[in-house]
Amino acid sequence: MSEWLVLTLAMAAACAVVVMVTLVRARTAAVDEDPSETPDVIEYMTMWIGVVYAIVLGLAIAGVWEARSAAQDHVQAEAQALHEISQRVRVYPADVRDRVRADVNAYVGHVVTTEWKAMAEHGEVTARGQELFQRIRQDVTDYHPKTDYEAQAYQPLVDQVTAADAARNARADATGSTMPPVVWFGLIAGAVVTIGMVFALQIRRTARELLLAGLFSALIAFLLFLIWDFDAPYSRGISASSEPFLALFPQLHG
Repeated sequence: MSEWLVLTLAMAAACAVVVMVTLVRARTAAVDEDPSETPDVIEYMTMWIGVVYAIVLGLAIAGVWEARSAAQDHVQAEAQALHEISQRVRVYPADVRDRVRADVNAYVGHVVTTEWKAMAEHGEVTARGQELFQRIRQDVTDYHPKTDYEAQAYQPLVDQVTAADAARNARADATGSTMPPVVWFGLIAGAVVTIGMVFALQIRRTARELLLAGLFSALIAFLLFLIWDFDAPYSRGISASSEPFLALFPQLHG
């Protein structure tokens, strides 16, 4: 099911629940019940619950967005380090240079196809990807420079391998959800309490009040969906992209 369809259904369901409960209350309310007699303390509590929950939602959105941005940075750093390896190895003999570049291309091709799907579907990187990366490391570190020029390029190449390995490990650590289950419990419970307080205000008199209550609940549903969508940086609709690999290794498009 499309994630945007899930969002639409969630927002519609939130509106429907509020409208249905409000209409049921209106039908079952006592004849002499006066909605204008809502105690001031309830209005005060509703206001502060809404403010506190808005702050919590804002912090949650900022947290998952930061995690998503960091995940994209890991991809960029890894792609850039691999690109530097592929370019700097040109000072080596042709057979060594071609072997390193072929292994880099094989690794990048595996990442943007097989491994990216594994991260999206299973939340983990592949053993094959680690094996291909280890081959790049061996290509670079096992070579013994034969000239001063090659020796000057050796350590920077090793540093780029280290940078790529660090970025790969960071990418692997970021494949799962970033929000702990207890935080999700608090967000959902807070949404129930916040929307529930709307009914304490006895909103049932006008279509305008009913519309605002429905829109309020739909907004909360949208914000929760946004947090959920950002929560897995590599797998959902608004996810980190493999575009840095494709941009630096355009031959993979073919």
